[in-house]
Amino acid sequence: MSKRVPADTRQAVVVYGDDQDSDESTAVLYERKGNAWKLTGTWPAHNGRQGWTTDHHLDDERSPVGAFSLTDAGGSLEDPGSRLPYWYDDNAYAAMTEDGDEHVHDFDYVIAIDYNRLKGVAPFDWNRPEGVEKGGGIWLHLDHGDGTSACVTVPESGMKTLLRTLNPRLHPVVVMGDRDHLSA
Repeated sequence: MSKRVPADTRQAVVVYGDDQDSDESTAVLYERKGNAWKLTGTWPAHNGRQGWTTDHHLDDERSPVGAFSLTDAGGSLEDPGSRLPYWYDDNAYAAMTEDGDEHVHDFDYVIAIDYNRLKGVAPFDWNRPEGVEKGGGIWLHLDHGDGTSACVTVPESGMKTLLRTLNPRLHPVVVMGDRDHLSA
């Protein structure tokens, strides 16, 4: 993990799947104390319906492999105590689902994964610095029991822990992918 993480990072969420085509994964929170990484939380997770990719594109239903900073959070529910800047907007997140949609609560809490997005803006900002075709809008959000379009999902307890724990002064990142890519 260390070779993928910037030197100033003191918190890392590692999300890994068993193989490249799996939508099931595990999310693990680590905090660096000195030169050692300490495991501080673990949750079952889901990622893209089609698995992982090193060349993510819009609508490929694969989560991008890599290490990405975590700088902004938000949701359709009030801030539960996030240390990251938090944008509450029930209308913005509700617009992504329809009434009666089984995924209506997926975006109660989100943490933006800084893949093809501007930092320091709300997670639902749709600017794509590398172009729309490279996808974006990839978040950590509430789990709904199966694969996603490209996001990573964890149970509500995990999201609340991450929101209350990830500290911008500690330069948190997410390192994500299948085991083979992460061990390379």
